[in-house]
Amino acid sequence: MKKYWAEFLGTFILVFVGTGAIMIDDITGSVTHLGVGLSFGLVVMAMIYTIGGISGCHINPAVTIAFWIAKKFKGREVIPYISFQIAGGILASSILYYILPESNTMGETLVKDGNWQQSFILEFILTFILMFVIINVSNGSKEEGIMAGVAIGAVVAFEATFAGPICGASMNPARSIAPALFGDTSYLWVYIVSTTLGAVLAVYSCRLIQEEDCCKEC
Repeated sequence: MKKYWAEFLGTFILVFVGTGAIMIDDITGSVTHLGVGLSFGLVVMAMIYTIGGISGCHINPAVTIAFWIAKKFKGREVIPYISFQIAGGILASSILYYILPESNTMGETLVKDGNWQQSFILEFILTFILMFVIINVSNGSKEEGIMAGVAIGAVVAFEATFAGPICGASMNPARSIAPALFGDTSYLWVYIVSTTLGAVLAVYSCRLIQEEDCCKEC
């Protein structure tokens, strides 16, 4: 159970800090968009160094599914991991909903101007890039190591910074599901389907650059 609780707490902290930054910026205007992007990147980096050796620090259902597709993660662990990740995110959004009632947003990821195709493609590519980095710097199904946190955190930060204004730069179904339950569920499916497909495709991309097959048991 320790790894499940690690995923729960890791996702809780991710959603609390990331979407909390969006909500506080909405209230005060002092965080700025760049600050929001850095908040997401830094909290991911911190969680990798904190729980990477315990659960692998997936804190993202799309990453968990991709590791399973890559045969680096046991199938019987997929549902518990995803369940605890989503539960952690929901708890974070519940607390934010209570303590920041003056915010006009829950930090949910929303399609810009109803153009769901644009957001779908962006989220697909963003998650592909994120998982491409993860699969190549991780140890098996664990995001751990001296540089893994920096590399993965940097990807989250720069993607959230440049793509956030258009699609929200979710790259993570749990990050989108939790705040949407307390805010706007419009087009939530986009952020579940596109991110999962992008992560899965990235698994096979490593075959193009690695001499050994990365899609096998470690």
